[in-house]
Amino acid sequence: MATLRQNKVSSLIQKEVADIFQKEMKNLFGSGLITVTHVFMSPDLSFAKTYLSIFGAKDKEETLSSVRKQVKEIRRYLGSRVGKQLRIVPEIAFFIDDSADYADKIDRLFIKIADAGSSPEIDEVYTKKKKTKK
Repeated sequence: MATLRQNKVSSLIQKEVADIFQKEMKNLFGSGLITVTHVFMSPDLSFAKTYLSIFGAKDKEETLSSVRKQVKEIRRYLGSRVGKQLRIVPEIAFFIDDSADYADKIDRLFIKIADAGSSPEIDEVYTKKKKTKK
């Protein structure tokens, strides 16, 4: 269970790292869009587990590895932004957040079940959903 301080610091780190990706490193990782989805702080606020959602990249793992290679540079930018607010600039570890992919997979499974034939009410709901996606 995260404390109030952990939550505040994690939201600060999330905002600043997203801003770093958007401004300082926008051309470094190719044409993909990198979004910081979650940041989890350790209890002593010295470690930030950061989850990224990567869109439009050909290979997500390759993009993640290039982000991990630049972790010192990202931490340096982060230190210049939050150095006055935090005693310790946390170490950062990056991971891929695949929750959007998982949700899309589940949604496709539900549509497939509805297409296989079930009750008319369910078919009507998923038909509307298909029309809005197009």
